[in-house]
Amino acid sequence: MKALQQEFGSPGLRIIAFPCNQFGKINRLQCVQDTATRIVSLARKQDHITPILKDLHWLPVQHRITFKILCLAHRCLSGNTPGYLQDLLPIYSPTRSLRSESKLLCRMPNIKTVRYGQRSFSYAATSLWNSLPESIRRSPNLMSFRRHLKTYLFQQL
Repeated sequence: MKALQQEFGSPGLRIIAFPCNQFGKINRLQCVQDTATRIVSLARKQDHITPILKDLHWLPVQHRITFKILCLAHRCLSGNTPGYLQDLLPIYSPTRSLRSESKLLCRMPNIKTVRYGQRSFSYAATSLWNSLPESIRRSPNLMSFRRHLKTYLFQQL
């Protein structure tokens, strides 16, 4: 059972989960993950998959993509990535004193096309980052951020 879980678990889908967002293959990946979940848990095809995913502590594919984007955003904002990635997520700093100044928000980039602009890392990461609760954004290190983020995403299911 452990071998199957390691074979089909989220780490097994890690390689293909992030790039497929732009090609619209998320539903296919979700079907693969659902099938893997049923194999690992020996569930029937008629059983609901969300409770089984929660029991295995696996995020659905869309939430997994969100998780990966936000982890990379956290690394960018904490200075653990190259400069060209850090430049994609500028910190919001208003010209005058506002309450939002201390909330660790990112400045939304100007996009020219809705279709492709919203798929860019800078736009997707910024909008996802700004939608997080402040307590998660203020996590001191990557491990605590990942733990709080995964809990938050599981609560969204």
